[in-house]
Amino acid sequence: MQYQSTTLGAAGQWPHRILAPGALPVSVAAVLLSALLVGAPAPRPPRPALVVVLTVDQLAAFYLERHGTELQGGLARLLRGGAVFGQAMQDHAITETAPGHAVILSGRYPVHTGITSNLFGVEDKEAPLVEAAGPGASPRRFQGSTLVDWLQRAEPKARVLSVSVKDRAAILPVGRSKAAVFWYVTDGRFTTSRWYADTLPTWVRTFNARDLPRRTAGTAWTLLRPADTYAEPDAVAYEANGSADNVFPHRIPADSAAAASYVRATPFIDGVTLDLALAGVEAMQLGRGPATDLLAVSLSATDVIGHRYGPDSREAHDNLLQLDRSLGRFLDSLFVLRDSTRILVALTADHGVAAFPEHSAAFGTEGGPVHVTLEGPMDSLQTWLTSRGVEQPAVFLENGALLANRTALAAAKISADDVARRFVALSAGQPGVQRAATMEMLAASDTLRDVAARRWLHMFAPGGIALAAVTLEPGSVWGTRGAAEHGTPHAYDVDVPLVLMGPGVRAGRYGAPVRITDLAPTLAVLMGVKPTERIDGRVLSEAIARPPR
Repeated sequence: MQYQSTTLGAAGQWPHRILAPGALPVSVAAVLLSALLVGAPAPRPPRPALVVVLTVDQLAAFYLERHGTELQGGLARLLRGGAVFGQAMQDHAITETAPGHAVILSGRYPVHTGITSNLFGVEDKEAPLVEAAGPGASPRRFQGSTLVDWLQRAEPKARVLSVSVKDRAAILPVGRSKAAVFWYVTDGRFTTSRWYADTLPTWVRTFNARDLPRRTAGTAWTLLRPADTYAEPDAVAYEANGSADNVFPHRIPADSAAAASYVRATPFIDGVTLDLALAGVEAMQLGRGPATDLLAVSLSATDVIGHRYGPDSREAHDNLLQLDRSLGRFLDSLFVLRDSTRILVALTADHGVAAFPEHSAAFGTEGGPVHVTLEGPMDSLQTWLTSRGVEQPAVFLENGALLANRTALAAAKISADDVARRFVALSAGQPGVQRAATMEMLAASDTLRDVAARRWLHMFAPGGIALAAVTLEPGSVWGTRGAAEHGTPHAYDVDVPLVLMGPGVRAGRYGAPVRITDLAPTLAVLMGVKPTERIDGRVLSEAIARPPR
């Protein structure tokens, strides 16, 4: 199996730093034994008993650059004791939750997983929820395999658990595998869909019966530290969509049903998710062999809080400190349950985030980032299509990608290339637009130096559903809602952490650019399994001390 990779050129690099931990007395016998073994290869570590993949939704790399010296818990342990890749990226253009999570354990870009946006993610009415109300969900749209498939092919007895607040964040890391996959519904419980099971296992029902989210009713999210230790202002007008809920303490509703929904916008929900993961480790006996087991945990509070209050808020700062503490408690508990020397931990994120355009206006200069919709160009394009006999919408815009029903266009004898060129002409020069290009124009670019073109081509193949793509000016965002957003190919949206810690990993700081597609093949080597198809990532061999036995 050969791992495929494209070398980044100088333009694909950026200054990007994340913060890092003698000799014991030995006996004469040990010295003599060491002398006898000079030149002998170091013993290979055993394969990990448990691989834990931690994904923090919207954990932009700049959070760790800003606040890394303040961390003392689980994030600090990973950053100071693991292999830290200071220039890691999600190397695709539509940086949303679904595409990012589909990349993490597949080693493939969205153009190959088929998951190109949240809209085309996991919602599936044919896979209703189990013992809960809400939209059904499944990985039906996901294409290809993941590390889970590679593991279970090599080790049929391997056990896999994936948990998150979000359905897409729990489902997509494991692909189409029928693993144990659970996510949160707003009544305060975790569930799954009939893609995976017809009933909830007893341990999940028991966990739900603890009613942890509802028990937050009437409490408040308060600052972890004294208020004067936070540099960010509180009570910023554009935060929380302009509501009064923009200042600490953030009161959780006294009604338990309302609390179960509101708690998703507080750090408490990450603690609940990690508690569920620990309960699953014990109930499913993960890490007790004989095969390597896999635990995937995606934490969602950073994303919800980031959207609501923005990455420059006091809330985002405090949430990072709370996340650090929650991960510290999780790792401490996990290492009590299982031998820490047999646990391999990976930390990453699905995407980053941009500042509020309003924040940039308040602290920057006039003529800065704006909200962009392209309603005018799309209305003009649709009017032209209607005049040409297209009776139903044949095109729509999704995060800058012009997507088309090529069958409808062909039936009206309209060239898709003509549609693409017309859209590009209408969109170019609009406020907030940096560049509009057809997919063919992007394919003709030098993708080593043209970062945006490369990332769009990692989303869609020319000749497919996408006809053209619009890249926004840095800082500008899609939509009009009062929330911080992500979804562009710019550095603040693609730069994410990547950390490995555990058996077979050479701890240290690695400065070369790497991609999140590299995580799955690297974990595969450390676990002693092989991909079952061609993938886009490479093995991060520089951080492997020696492959396990």
